[in-house]
Amino acid sequence: MLIFKKFTFDSAHALPNVPDGHKCKEVHGHTYQLTLFIEGDLIDQLDWVMDFAVVKKTVDPIIDIVDHKYLNDIEGLENPTCEKIAIWLWDKIKEGIPALKRIELNETPTSGVIYEG
Repeated sequence: MLIFKKFTFDSAHALPNVPDGHKCKEVHGHTYQLTLFIEGDLIDQLDWVMDFAVVKKTVDPIIDIVDHKYLNDIEGLENPTCEKIAIWLWDKIKEGIPALKRIELNETPTSGVIYEG
């Protein structure tokens, strides 16, 4: 079974590696929507894959690192493309939630990335 939990955070960034004149080279911000997908069997007697409260408790401190921050200043996110942010989040979250199967990170309602490690 696959369960999911959504999180949002607001961050600013600039993409230093894009060509001069590209609008994303300038500092700008997004309200990111992160969806985690966790795979597993139902736990006996509880009839769930994982407690959503445990997911939240595990992920909230990671979200706090990026929420209302300038992403370029965070170690490992010097070129914070949506893809790079997804990999960074995956690496942090996977440590606490080994059953993590996939993440979706949207930087706008119509643009984002799906990452499965």
